[in-house]
Amino acid sequence: MLAIIKTGGKQYLVEEGDTIQVEKLPVEVGTSYTFTDILMVQKDADPVLGHPLLAGASVEAKVVEQGRDDKKIVFRYHNKTRYRKKKGHRQHFSEVKITKIVM
Repeated sequence: MLAIIKTGGKQYLVEEGDTIQVEKLPVEVGTSYTFTDILMVQKDADPVLGHPLLAGASVEAKVVEQGRDDKKIVFRYHNKTRYRKKKGHRQHFSEVKITKIVM
């Protein structure tokens, strides 16, 4: 069974047992989280699409880890003006394991 969920402004194709990294969720490690913005669910061969969301569908997940991603360098430069700025950015994430897809 497959599903497409929407969280943090992004869409993810998930299956039961998958582990994915999403934008930081406001829950503790080890607790359950339910995604309610479901765009599509495929059971067997025929997909069921939402317009835009499916009513009554949800995906249950368990939060495995909260962390920060690797540092990305942001470098701004204007030529001929001696303007240079170098910054680093580390994005927060939550790693979740998909436990159940409810149709």
